[in-house]
Amino acid sequence: QVRLVESGGGLVQAGGSLRLSCAASGRTFNRYAVGWFRQAPGKERAFVAAISWSVGRTYYADSVKGRFTISRDNAKNTVYLQMNSLKPEDTAVYYCAADDSWNTIVAGRSDYWGQGTQVTVSS
Repeated sequence: QVRLVESGGGLVQAGGSLRLSCAASGRTFNRYAVGWFRQAPGKERAFVAAISWSVGRTYYADSVKGRFTISRDNAKNTVYLQMNSLKPEDTAVYYCAADDSWNTIVAGRSDYWGQGTQVTVSS
C-alpha cells in the first residue's frame, strides 16, 4: 500500500517556475515508478512525466519536454516535478501516481493516486 500527497502548487505568472512534491508513505516506495499527470477543466487527465524506481529512466510528454524535470529522492520518499517556463496552458490540477509497473504508470492505470495540487499560470 502506498499513500501519496502532493504539494507545491500555486499561482504563478507565465514564464515563472514551481516545484511540485509528491511525498509517499509505504515501505517499498523506492521500488515504485512514479508519474505526474494533470487535468485541466473540461479535459481528460493527461500524462506529464514519469521516473523509474531506479532513477535511471525518465519520460516526458512532448508538451513539457525541455521545461519540466522529474526527479526523486528515495531516502525522503519524495518525487519532484520542477516546472520552468510555465505557460497558461499548463494550468491544471497535478496528480502523482505510483506503481511497480512502468507501463502501468505511463498508461495512467495505477491504483495509487494523490489528491492533487492546483497549478494556475496567469498570462
